Amino acid sequence: MATVELRFSAQPEHVRTARLVAAAVARRAGVEEAVLDEVRLAVGEACSRAVGLHRSNGLTAPVRVVLTEEEKSFSIEVGDDVPGPADGSSVSGIAAALDPDSDEEDEMGLAVISGLVDDVSVTTGEGGGTIRMSWPVSGGSDLP
Repeated sequence: MATVELRFSAQPEHVRTARLVAAAVARRAGVEEAVLDEVRLAVGEACSRAVGLHRSNGLTAPVRVVLTEEEKSFSIEVGDDVPGPADGSSVSGIAAALDPDSDEEDEMGLAVISGLVDDVSVTTGEGGGTIRMSWPVSGGSDLP
C-alpha cells in the first residue's frame, strides 16, 4: 500500500496543485485514463470546500489530502479542521449533499462530488471533517 500525503495552506490558489498531484498519483496507481478528469474535478471540489471552511472559520491549519493506493482501489481523503458534531457522524454519497444542516455552497460542492464519484463518504467530528473518495484500479502499479 503506497500513500502520499499533501498539506497546503487554506488558500484557493493551492487547490490547483492538489488537483494535479491527485491526477498524477491516480494515474500511477492504475486509475483508468478516462476517469482522471473525474478525479481532478472531485479533488478540486473537496479541496475548495475545505479551503472555504477554513477561511470562513478563521483557521490557519493546513488542508490535508491523503492519497492511498491499495490492491484494488485508489482513495483520496480531504480533511479539514472545522469542528462538527461530537458523534463523528458519517454520511455516504448524495445523502451528505442533501443534509439540511449544510449551507448552500457546501451542498453544491458535495452534490458535484457525489455525481462524480460512486464511492464517497463524508465524516464530521470534533476534530474536523473528511471527504473520502475511492476509485477502482486496473492492473499493477508503477509506484516503487
